[in-house]
Amino acid sequence: MNLRFMYFVLSLCSIGLGLASRSFKMLEWGHAYLGDALYAVFIYFGFRFLFPNLSVRPSALAALVFCYAIEFQQMISWEWLTAIRSTTIGHLILGQGFLWSDILAYSCGVCLVQFLDHKLILKDEQAI
Repeated sequence: MNLRFMYFVLSLCSIGLGLASRSFKMLEWGHAYLGDALYAVFIYFGFRFLFPNLSVRPSALAALVFCYAIEFQQMISWEWLTAIRSTTIGHLILGQGFLWSDILAYSCGVCLVQFLDHKLILKDEQAI
């Protein structure tokens, strides 16, 4: 299977799992932490899909920077940004309020997916 296509499919799967973790509250802690970790997984796979020549570590770093930027922008309360966050899609993408636990969840999600990518997906690849 084409590696780039696989990253696309994995990103879609991570979106589905992330939405399910928030919609169905699979676990008591799932909607709070699992969803944020899966958001970071989605961003990681998105970078792997969009930039196929980028290796694992730079992809992980880019995903972390992106997720951290999204989290820190939640401390900004510009009227137009607050209006975007009040929509369903805006809330899902931009979040609502800054939490250090989200930073931890993003970090755990990226660390886990980077490890899995390196050990399982790319085990036979020279792209590391």
